[in-house]
Amino acid sequence: MQLVRDRERKLRELLKEARLDRELRQVDVAESLGRPQSYVAKVESGERTLDFIEVLDYCKVVRLDATSLVKELS
Repeated sequence: MQLVRDRERKLRELLKEARLDRELRQVDVAESLGRPQSYVAKVESGERTLDFIEVLDYCKVVRLDATSLVKELS
């Protein structure tokens, strides 16, 4: 179970890092996803998890290569 939590934490870090590297605000990502800003805040804080399709959508918005992301988390 700890491995899963570690991967979830790493996923959150990578998504947030990509957002910040692109100088995107949480509200920018949220608007692109058609969600409220609180959605992004909850994802980044770990209060909300993402399913696989949501991860792919998030990667597209923050211009993060999903294949590289999967390899890093594997």
